[in-house]
Amino acid sequence: MFFCCKTGYTNNMTIYDFSFEDIDGNSIDLGKFKGKPIFLVNTASRCGFTPQYENLQNLFINYKKTDLTILAITSNSFNQEYSSTEDIKKICLVNYDIKFITSSPIPVKGSDAHPIYSWIFEEYNEKPKWNFYKYLFNRDGHLIKSWSSMTKPDNNRIIKEIENLIN
Repeated sequence: MFFCCKTGYTNNMTIYDFSFEDIDGNSIDLGKFKGKPIFLVNTASRCGFTPQYENLQNLFINYKKTDLTILAITSNSFNQEYSSTEDIKKICLVNYDIKFITSSPIPVKGSDAHPIYSWIFEEYNEKPKWNFYKYLFNRDGHLIKSWSSMTKPDNNRIIKEIENLIN
């Protein structure tokens, strides 16, 4: 792959060019989801929006027979996430019975932001302003829409966009 400019991102990169570590320490290569729509949400366990995990789980249940991939990227970038993955798991599993892919804590803003978020900012001029920012990527791996923390994951506007991608 050829890298351009000072950031190292090329114009033909997609969400499928990235990877991260899941909550159990396993590497998740997004390339294995190539051709599938991805719904990416940066999350935190000690935030006023944390109950949106329930909405994300409902979305997962409603679309688990489709090829929509839901990814929760846990982050302490806004100082509202536990540092221990075990504490995060307790919130995700015990309180919300999460079944979708959840990351180990990853920075989503600033100079140490994970490359996925640096790319989203450089390519689409989008960055999370708080926890539970939502990004929907099409089957080509390009961002088609984003929503703020205020919009719940199972909001009709999000459902409409997902339906357009999977039908």
